[in-house]
Amino acid sequence: MVRGKTEMKRIENATSRQVTFSKRRNGLLKKAFELSVLCDAEVGLIVFSPRGKLYEFSSSRCH
Repeated sequence: MVRGKTEMKRIENATSRQVTFSKRRNGLLKKAFELSVLCDAEVGLIVFSPRGKLYEFSSSRCH
């Protein structure tokens, strides 16, 4: 089963926008971790929410 292509535009509904942000943020953090483990890469990721909250990931060698 193939998903349709998502149109890249701002989500107008605030609740839907927040849910999408949370899901995609978690997906990015997971991918950054996987990349650091699988490829032995030094990875750093910084994400700021619309309200200015910081979410970060860094592989252990980046500390």
